[in-house]
Amino acid sequence: MPDRIVFGAAALPEPERNWLAAVERLPIESVWQGGHVLPPTGTGEAITRLALMTAWTERVRVGTAILLLPLYQPVIVAKQLADLDARSGGRVSVGLGVGGEFKHEFDSVGVPITERGARTDEAMVLLRDLWRGEPVTHHGKYFDVDDVTLRPVTPPVPALPTGAAPVGPPAGGQPGGPPLLVSGRKAPAMRRAARLGDGWMPYLMSPSAYARSVETITAEAAATGRDLDGFEWMMYVYCSVRADGDRARADVTSFLGGAYGDKPASMLDKIAPSGTPEQVAARLQEYVDAGVRHFVISPAAHEDTLEVVQLAAEEVLPLLTLPAGGAAGPVITTAGAAS
Repeated sequence: MPDRIVFGAAALPEPERNWLAAVERLPIESVWQGGHVLPPTGTGEAITRLALMTAWTERVRVGTAILLLPLYQPVIVAKQLADLDARSGGRVSVGLGVGGEFKHEFDSVGVPITERGARTDEAMVLLRDLWRGEPVTHHGKYFDVDDVTLRPVTPPVPALPTGAAPVGPPAGGQPGGPPLLVSGRKAPAMRRAARLGDGWMPYLMSPSAYARSVETITAEAAATGRDLDGFEWMMYVYCSVRADGDRARADVTSFLGGAYGDKPASMLDKIAPSGTPEQVAARLQEYVDAGVRHFVISPAAHEDTLEVVQLAAEEVLPLLTLPAGGAAGPVITTAGAAS
């Protein structure tokens, strides 16, 4: 895997066709959106939002950030994700997590909130088994299937006028299904990423905390004998980039500050970069040095979110540099230690 730094963007507050078209013209490689099943506001659900993004984009990778996997029956979600991956030409990625912010979501779908971690682990295994396209028999603690085969949709080959070029990528999904990228901030999520994930995509995490997460994941993978070659080191980062740095900082305070009581400034400065392109680049460079290679830029702003993404892609990204040595992902210098 070539070692380079790439940017994605979160389609906030909702996927919108013109916004996505504008983002596809930028040096952006992915777009993301998640969603709750019973959110407290009038916002969408992860799979339906993903369906919109696959339909309204042609080039970029599209992903959930995040899908609350324990709320879903895995056979159904495996079929939905496989079909969207096939229809999009293999562009789907699945950022997933265990959730827990809203207990009523779990109560309403009959899933005990205390089982969310174990259910997620078992569901991840079952998703991968189903995506192999072979008969699956699985008798686990939470899910049972007997000799079932999941077949993704076979997209039709459109008839084109003579000389017309096809629009978008060729249809067909990824062999083995979409990558599963684990989100979270705590040690169980890190262990899940190390044992079962194709990547790590935390959020609301400082550069130093990210570096410690790299140590934890690397050590856990080594303990289980897993090779992390090809593992994706990602970061979902709330930020605001403006020509006026004060406006950018005000964006973040307004967007996220309420979650941190009477101490938003010190907290937000650690986990949500804001300012001019040069100032944000300096903060993101700390994440690069900690091991991040794929940033999902989530505009922490209530308006002009496309401007945030555009400045990030065109003015922040070119200022970031890989650490000396150029290894793909974090540079491990001693057992379990990331440089």
